[in-house]
Amino acid sequence: MNPKPYESHGAGDPTAVPAALGLGLLAVGGWLLTTARPWQKPGHPLTLGLGWAASAALLVCGLVLLARCVRAVHGRPDTDSGPDATIAEAPTTDMRTHTED
Repeated sequence: MNPKPYESHGAGDPTAVPAALGLGLLAVGGWLLTTARPWQKPGHPLTLGLGWAASAALLVCGLVLLARCVRAVHGRPDTDSGPDATIAEAPTTDMRTHTED
């Protein structure tokens, strides 16, 4: 009987943890922003300013983490390395001078 029922797939996705952290920061920042509403509970302006600044910082950090993960996954592939690096661009043909036999 095989002790490992599943195949080894190697290391996981390196963008999974930063993406989850970014989503968590967005959630906490959004929650903090909704709890620091001056029209719901009037408070000291310093407290409201600190709450909004903290929520804005969390939202920006979460958005940056998420954007970096999306760019890593869906970004432009490197043209300098990889198996397709030796393939040159396809030659362009001018259809006006092209004749068929």
